[in-house]
Amino acid sequence: TEDEIVVFEREMKEFWTKLKSIYGTEQISQTLALRDSCKESIKALSEKWSKKLKEGDLMIDKIQEYSNEILQQSQRISENQEHLTEIKSNLNQEEEQKKDLTDSIQELREELMKKKEIISSKNKATKERMERLCKSKVLFEERLGLEIRRIHNEQLQFIFRHIDHKDPDKPYVFTLSINEQGDYEVTSCTPPLDCIAELQLKVRETNNFSAFVANIRKAFTALSYK
Repeated sequence: TEDEIVVFEREMKEFWTKLKSIYGTEQISQTLALRDSCKESIKALSEKWSKKLKEGDLMIDKIQEYSNEILQQSQRISENQEHLTEIKSNLNQEEEQKKDLTDSIQELREELMKKKEIISSKNKATKERMERLCKSKVLFEERLGLEIRRIHNEQLQFIFRHIDHKDPDKPYVFTLSINEQGDYEVTSCTPPLDCIAELQLKVRETNNFSAFVANIRKAFTALSYK
């Protein structure tokens, strides 16, 4: 209330009056000056430490920001490392596939070369055999009344005459080839002979071609008397 305020102010005045009478005005002024100096020092120190605290907070925020950035970079590095590991694994797989493919190609080349050599060897053997047959042409023609012709697909046609005494010019024909296994194979026979398969098997076993031709002529001759 107002009365209490008035009383408080009066008591304060009385207190200062007594204080002055006891210590003196000069001493009180020094004390007040010292108090004000302390207040200024405390204020300056407070402002200084407040500034330091703010700088510290900024530094902490900066450090936290750097820590977050380092963490993000670490995560990116880890992700990149995983990606690089995956790429390396894929490259290794592709390298293995490339090696397997190269090995397969090399094996196919070697196999192809072997097949070419086998085919070349068979062709050479077939050619040599056909040449030997052609060289025997004159002998067969003179002794057996035989004509030999080279026809399509590297086949030889054997034409016998002078077999049928009723019709000496009547032809008796069989056609011969060399199959993929390099064996003699009769592809046609006119008129047909029941024994042709047996004679073919025998010439494959003995490789006696002259006897083979002679036996076929004998079979044709026997057929002409039926």
